[in-house]
Amino acid sequence: MGPVMLALALAGLAWVLVVGDLVRQHRPAWHWYLIGYSATAGRVLLTWRKVATLNDLAVSRRPPRGLLGDLVVKGDPLRPVTPRLSFPRATRLGLTVRVRLHPGQTPATYMKAADALVHAWKVHAVRVTSPERGLVLLTATASDPLARPGLATAPAALLSALLGALESGGAWVMNLRLVPHWLITGATRSGKSTLLARLITQLTPQLVALVGVDCKGGIELGLFGARLSALATCRREAVAVLSALVVDMQERMSVCRSAGVRSIWELPDKLRPIPVVVLVDEIAELYLSDGTRESKAEAEQCSTLLLRLAQLGAALGMHLVVAGQRVGSDLGPGVTALRAQLSGRICHRVNDPGTAEMTLGDLNKDAVAVAQAITAEEQGVAVCTGPDGGWSRARSHLTPTEEAVATARMHAALTPEMPLIDRALAALEGESK
Repeated sequence: MGPVMLALALAGLAWVLVVGDLVRQHRPAWHWYLIGYSATAGRVLLTWRKVATLNDLAVSRRPPRGLLGDLVVKGDPLRPVTPRLSFPRATRLGLTVRVRLHPGQTPATYMKAADALVHAWKVHAVRVTSPERGLVLLTATASDPLARPGLATAPAALLSALLGALESGGAWVMNLRLVPHWLITGATRSGKSTLLARLITQLTPQLVALVGVDCKGGIELGLFGARLSALATCRREAVAVLSALVVDMQERMSVCRSAGVRSIWELPDKLRPIPVVVLVDEIAELYLSDGTRESKAEAEQCSTLLLRLAQLGAALGMHLVVAGQRVGSDLGPGVTALRAQLSGRICHRVNDPGTAEMTLGDLNKDAVAVAQAITAEEQGVAVCTGPDGGWSRARSHLTPTEEAVATARMHAALTPEMPLIDRALAALEGESK
């Protein structure tokens, strides 16, 4: 009977391990709540005192009678006092704990100890934030949630695009009504073009005008020409298109002024103009100059026109999404001024630290370090900002080019006409002849 029971026990254990592995692969959240959370929470509580002491998170309690050099004189030995830790609270794929800081402590010390916490708690990452003065929130993720991100759901709304998933497991949504202008950076094969394709795929079924500026001859945005109201493929065309958009913006301003409102969204439906999303691929092509007077003039015009659209366009239904492999102050002061107006930021893997700093440095230094740690194998992974001013790691949904092109053609009938741009391009063509 003994061997039979042992065999049954081993068979049952093997079955549990197999089922547990299947649950971990296909239902990671279930596996975390059932098994992973309790084990990790136990490690957090058991190792906290030691980790805090070794990483200068604890403070020494003063003896009751005093010190003479490093010697305790008629007093109790010095004992480290660790900050008070709350009980770990489970999240979908991790846990959070709150730490009450000792007087004089700052969150910077905890940020330096983040790697030590990762090692001690055996988790994928630990993020340190400070929701209020004197309090630190430690957010641990058990595994990389972006390794196999599922496409979350989000409510459909005008000028809103579901791009992918956040590291928290929630939906990564670009809402142009909340954050009107965006800057997207990323090196070749980092996922930038895939993200633009995903954005266009999400916007094509909506009643919006899409205007492309692709000075690489239109090889990227030209694929979606069936749904674009206009496409500029060189800098001369870009100047014409952007000038027409500024004129359109001024007309929208006049309509709002006549109606006594400050935004097109306050206008009646019959008077409200169609929103416009301007997609600029490879911003550097607009700012670089070959040294000739004509080239410099065109670059300055592009800089001025983009800046005007960014400064005044949000309330008038005109939105900018500017992308580039490299964005730096060496392109000219106009880039820095434009960057300040593009409050939404997305940074993929980049080739130079300056681009990451230009994209995220004025918002959060920690986000810059995280963006620079993105590897070549993590295609589609980026650091993005949210409407609340915070930042998060995210991964865009892989939308094949064929699917994006097919979607653009499917909704070609929704493409609004933009007479001002058509006339500007026609006049430019007439001049060239």
